[in-house]
Amino acid sequence: MDRKTRTNHLRKALADLYPNVYCTLEYENPLQLLVATQLAAQSTDAQVNIVTKNLFRKYRTAEDYAAVDLTELEQDIHATGFFHNKAKNLKGCCIRLLQHHQGQVPGTMEELIALPGVGRKTANVVLGAIFQVPGVIVDTHAGRLSRRMGLTVEEDPAAVERDLMKLLPKKEWTDFSHRLVFHGRAVCNAKKPLCGICTCRPYCAYGQKNVELG
Repeated sequence: MDRKTRTNHLRKALADLYPNVYCTLEYENPLQLLVATQLAAQSTDAQVNIVTKNLFRKYRTAEDYAAVDLTELEQDIHATGFFHNKAKNLKGCCIRLLQHHQGQVPGTMEELIALPGVGRKTANVVLGAIFQVPGVIVDTHAGRLSRRMGLTVEEDPAAVERDLMKLLPKKEWTDFSHRLVFHGRAVCNAKKPLCGICTCRPYCAYGQKNVELG
């Protein structure tokens, strides 16, 4: 099965499984989503949502993050892991927002990835959820499933993103990414994928290999 055919089957199968997908980070405005997505690196959305309940009450604007002492911010985000770098990037990000964007979150890839701590994954999350700009979001789940299913052989997230962009209709980039995440959490987990109950198995390179091996 070639990649394009495989992708078309998987698009339908995943859409049937997860018709209503969304970003599972909790936020009320663009700045909150930008912060939460940065905190989610090397953490889980569930853990980040616990931390941001208090964080978002304390820090309401870019000015709040820019003005806080770095040690205090580190303590406030400690539970998300890698808090030294995350705090440094959050503070630097919000300083740049104030210097170049009047404290507001910009709406283009180029402007977003110019912010400290913001890569293409974070930018695509914000663009898709806030600005309705489609983007392929490659987190650990999306990367793992894309390789297992046979949609890419790439390890680098940017390369995985490029491969999926070629295979998918642009309007589906964001939702397909979320569906990979949902499926990765529910069925296709890292250590022991549940191939025996997976409705994507007929179109999945990994699942079909397991069938052949018995």
